[in-house]
Amino acid sequence: MSKFSQEHIALLSWYANVGRHDLPWRNTQDIYHIYLSEIMLQQTQVNRVRDEYYPKFLKRFPTMFSLANAQLDEVFSLWSGLGYYSRARNLHKTATIVKDALPLTQKELMKLPGIGKYTASAICSFGYKQNISVVDTNIARVLKRYFALINPKDKEVWEYATAFINAVDTRAHNFALMDLGSLVCLPKNPKCSECPLSKRCQAKDEPELYTQTKKKLYESLELFYAIMIKENKVALKISQDKLYKGMLVLPSVDPLEENFYREFRHSYTKYRLSVKLYKVDDLQEKQEELIWLDLDKLEDAPISSLTKKALL
Repeated sequence: MSKFSQEHIALLSWYANVGRHDLPWRNTQDIYHIYLSEIMLQQTQVNRVRDEYYPKFLKRFPTMFSLANAQLDEVFSLWSGLGYYSRARNLHKTATIVKDALPLTQKELMKLPGIGKYTASAICSFGYKQNISVVDTNIARVLKRYFALINPKDKEVWEYATAFINAVDTRAHNFALMDLGSLVCLPKNPKCSECPLSKRCQAKDEPELYTQTKKKLYESLELFYAIMIKENKVALKISQDKLYKGMLVLPSVDPLEENFYREFRHSYTKYRLSVKLYKVDDLQEKQEELIWLDLDKLEDAPISSLTKKALL
């Protein structure tokens, strides 16, 4: 019998009563659907994925094979607004590699674009129901507090997760820890009185001590874009920059105060952007590099939320 048997029972009982069982990716056996959800949920709130992006994406690309045969710009158009567009690029690239079936092991999954240890483990646990631990930000917070780990390395947290695993129902165990971190063991003001693991939690008297994080540093950037509209079409170009590579963006310009239109602020990953827009009648760049997009088709175009904000 596991030395954590009582905790395992309490945790699964809590999950049965309180867990987020309505999430669609928890109620499917389709590995592709599970994989898609894990990619979308990176750096994105659950509600946004569940209510908007996940169903819309699956309606257009219901299978891995359909995604593999899609054009990247169409994938980008459905991803618009989710941010971290490298996720969409890697998702599409992986689909073109595997065609219709993902590998069965963590090791092989991690060879694919955009699939790291967490995503590979999640696919194996939630999709293939393998006896394998999973550690995301929420689970890591629970484990750090439960075992009183101060500034542990990632490898150490994964080792504790493996030691704490419930081999009887690993899938539910991992979901339970994830939900516990999301709903109860919060970064600030955790609800310790509601926690099924509080009895033996070593951090219950000072929970925030074990999950202190460095203040996130952001990089400030100024961006200057031209807005040129003719016959209800706007001039765009395919970005080669890392930020929005492969997507349609407004052409960059040198700031010319006489053509200044407006400015706004925009946040993207680690960047805090100050965006200035200039209305122009002509551009110096090669006209063949410009793509003229009908303004009525902006919503379905492969453009970023920044470009949408500038034009809508």
